[in-house]
Amino acid sequence: MSELVIAGQRLRSRLFVGTGKYRDFALMREALEASGAEVVTVSVRRVEAGAAGHSGLLEALEGGRYRLLPNTAGARTALEALRLARLGRAITGSDWVKLEVIPDPDYLLPDPLETYRAAEALVQEGFRVLPYIAPDPVLAQRLARLGCATVMPLAAPIGSGQGLRNRAMLEIFARQRAQLPPVVVDAGLRWPSEAAGAMELGADAVLVNTAIAEAQDPVAMAAAFGQAVEAGRKAYEAGPMPQRAFASPSSSTQGVPLPQPEEPL
Repeated sequence: MSELVIAGQRLRSRLFVGTGKYRDFALMREALEASGAEVVTVSVRRVEAGAAGHSGLLEALEGGRYRLLPNTAGARTALEALRLARLGRAITGSDWVKLEVIPDPDYLLPDPLETYRAAEALVQEGFRVLPYIAPDPVLAQRLARLGCATVMPLAAPIGSGQGLRNRAMLEIFARQRAQLPPVVVDAGLRWPSEAAGAMELGADAVLVNTAIAEAQDPVAMAAAFGQAVEAGRKAYEAGPMPQRAFASPSSSTQGVPLPQPEEPL
C-alpha cells in the first residue's frame, strides 16, 4: 500500500482517529493502539490547560507518539476558529489544524463561507489547514487553490452513524482527484465496511471517532477500522474489474463434455 503524504509528512496509516467520547483515557489508548493510526485529532477545548474535566489528555496520548491534529470544534465563526487554532498551536506545538466552523447545533453542518475565510487567514499564518467541509467539490477546489493541506468532506452528519450518505458527491471528489489535495472522508461512518467503501472510491484517508468510541468493544472496532481502511486502499490501487450488463461465466463453456440440446441424453 502506498504511503500518504500530507504537508510533506509521510504517513503509513490512512486512518485518522478522534479522541472524544471514550469512557476513560486507558480505553482510548488501547483503541488508538489497535487502530494503527498515526494522526490523532484533539479538541483544543480538551487540551486547554486547566479546562475542567479534561486535564491529562495530552499526557494520556504519550507525547510524541502520534501526530496531533488540534481541531477548532466549538467555533461558530471564522474569528472563533482563528482563536482556537492559534491556541491549539501554542499548546501542542503543531501547526496542523483541523478547521471546523459549525454554527448549526442540530445537524452540525459546516459554514462554507466562514470556513473559507478562516482557511485563507490560517494559510497566510503558516498553518497546515485541514478543513472539514460539506461534500461540495466547488468549495474543495477553492480551498485547494488557497493551499489547504487536505479537504475533509463529510460522509454523513457528525456522530450520526448514517454511513456513506453522500456517496454520489464523494464519487465526484474521486473524479476530481487531480485538482485536489488529499481527500480525507470525515464524519458519519458506523461500520468498517463503510470506511473500506470510501477508500475504494478513491479517498486518501478516513477519519473516525464516534464509531469506535461508542462501539460495544472500542478496541476491537478500532482494529477493524484499521484493517478496513487498508483493505479499501489496496482494492483501489489494485483496480476493480469492469462492470458488465450481462453475466459472464467464470469458466469457459468451450469443450464441455455434455450433449448438445438437440441430442438425446
